[in-house]
Amino acid sequence: MRTTLSTYTERATEPGAFALQNERMLKVQLAGTEGHFLAKQGSMVAYQGDVDFDHQGSGGVGRMLKKTFTGEGMSLMKVSGTGDVFLAEEADEIFLVHLEGESVTVNGQNVLAFEASLTWDINRVEGASALSGGLFNTTFTGTGALAVTTFGTPVVLQVDQPTFVDMQSAVLWSTSLASSVRKTVKASAMIGRGSGEAYQLGFSGQGIVVVQASEGHIRPSK
Repeated sequence: MRTTLSTYTERATEPGAFALQNERMLKVQLAGTEGHFLAKQGSMVAYQGDVDFDHQGSGGVGRMLKKTFTGEGMSLMKVSGTGDVFLAEEADEIFLVHLEGESVTVNGQNVLAFEASLTWDINRVEGASALSGGLFNTTFTGTGALAVTTFGTPVVLQVDQPTFVDMQSAVLWSTSLASSVRKTVKASAMIGRGSGEAYQLGFSGQGIVVVQASEGHIRPSK
């Protein structure tokens, strides 16, 4: 068969490693034994081999309660076995973060998959009051890989001066940063991209902030 699809042929990866098959698809090679990783429920698009998918819910009773009361959190599945697993989310772009004894804060909706070696919990964003929406995000800590999606190509801002980001556009940031919430003096100015224009997340200190090129997908209210 003659085809121009050879550019998209499956890429070789190391066992257990997270690797991008392309900018919108993640490949994870499972080596069997006790190895496994966690992924967003429903994100599998293909797999080869003997792979098991077990529903993990919100990751425990404590996190389930936090998800119920905050709206933040993830519906997860445990992926284990032997073979190759391909993950994607609405053709969003994917990037990898390799933590080495570090912590990052991530919008739970943007988490695609992560290694089981990472610990995580739902926390209130520093400086976010009930008035500004009581913003909660997910904090990951430890050593391991984390796959995060963005709606459109993101920009990584190095915070070395006061930085302000639309609340729905902030995807990930260093926990070393101090955060606050800034209210636009004139709410009618419409300086943001949508419903979050009256408030912005402010960051100071040393670290990075990942900003996506949109406020994300419009999701039905629950």
